[in-house]
Amino acid sequence: MNKLKLGTLTLLLCWACADAPKDDTPWVELSDGTLNGWSQKGGEANYELKEGVIVGSTVHDTPNSFLTTNKMYDDFILELDYKVDSTMNSGIQIRSNSFPYYQNGRVHGYQIEIDPSDRAWSAGIYDEGRRGWLVTLDNNPEAQKAFKQNDWNHYRIEAIGDTIKTWINDVPAAYLIDEKTASGFIALQVHSIGKDQKAGTEIAWKNVKILTDSLSKYSREMSLNPVVTKNQITVDEAKGGWELLWDGETTVGWRGARLDEFPEKGWEVKDGILTVLPSGGEESAAGGDIVTTELYGDFELKVDFKLTEGANSGIKYYVDTDLNKGPGSSIGLEYQILDDERHPDAKLGNHEGSRTVASLYDLIQADINKPINPIGEWNTAHIISKENHVEHWLNGAKVLEYERKSDAYRKLVSESKYAVWPNFGEADRGHILLQDHGDKVSFKNIKVKPLD
Repeated sequence: MNKLKLGTLTLLLCWACADAPKDDTPWVELSDGTLNGWSQKGGEANYELKEGVIVGSTVHDTPNSFLTTNKMYDDFILELDYKVDSTMNSGIQIRSNSFPYYQNGRVHGYQIEIDPSDRAWSAGIYDEGRRGWLVTLDNNPEAQKAFKQNDWNHYRIEAIGDTIKTWINDVPAAYLIDEKTASGFIALQVHSIGKDQKAGTEIAWKNVKILTDSLSKYSREMSLNPVVTKNQITVDEAKGGWELLWDGETTVGWRGARLDEFPEKGWEVKDGILTVLPSGGEESAAGGDIVTTELYGDFELKVDFKLTEGANSGIKYYVDTDLNKGPGSSIGLEYQILDDERHPDAKLGNHEGSRTVASLYDLIQADINKPINPIGEWNTAHIISKENHVEHWLNGAKVLEYERKSDAYRKLVSESKYAVWPNFGEADRGHILLQDHGDKVSFKNIKVKPLD
């Protein structure tokens, strides 16, 4: 090559370098060349560092494995590259947690899917250990086609406020608005394998970097329409038979416990939240209790609730509104909702502690180690009643169980304030009730799964 051509080529390369955009984003690498700052949870898959690449490999007879950051993150932008075997499912956990009370420490939270199968849902959003699929790629063929088999793929994940956005190889993949979890660790998953699958199958990650400052400056616009989960049934909930018990906008499906219609005062529907308004702490003195228009036998119920300081309320089930036409609340079994620290009811009851949050009111105390979020934050109540076996759950932990209509149950009733009501709590079907106890308490995501 003569000097003129060489000079021209050099000049062109210089121009190309000058025109190339410089990434001045203040990224922080999540790996410093070692696995310091990471811990393994769940299964016993192998993780090692090879020339700056984190490599995970499968082993038999172990559950899903997770290499987790020791640091917790709330709002962030995360980018990374990964390469996965075509036979292997995996994912990137974000805002995930592991608590002793939750399924013996099971890792749970948002997962950005890695899916090399023909389904091709890579960069979709799954809720590991909880609700299942939140955003699939069924209606996003461009993102499905963006995945590169047996090659490196690039993810961009933005988690800012209640919004999660994902891209796969710069193609918009998922857009979620969800309020379930605001903070947690990041983790690299090696999925469990069956006996017929090959041990030692690998997935690799590199260039794992995060941004936690000036996020509004670096956040990208998303061309997709968001999937909103508030007061909605998710993909897997629909498959499982769950139904909305409140639509988040109207009062359809509900009425006053002593009315044919919904109360004209005392309750507020605003911004997808149903709130009983304060009226001085006197039971059913304003709008009064509200009940479902339908009756339920065997069922599962989930309700998100938020307390204010000193507040008292409850979720009742197997309610007969024809009982107790006088003062006070309608009669039924009650999942107690209470500020245990400030409300005097926490120290009352037929049995000590039987009026604390998540207890079977006045009958059975909830586990004293129950997980409860601070006042002003959302909690999830979960009630399961099937063939007279009843369980109360709080924030994913079972806090009590009992057998309706059993001798032990009837003995408890006979020793309680409910002894005056014949066959208390033994109806085969009844209304579900939200209580007006005169204190401000809010509800959302009210869902039921009939088990009849």
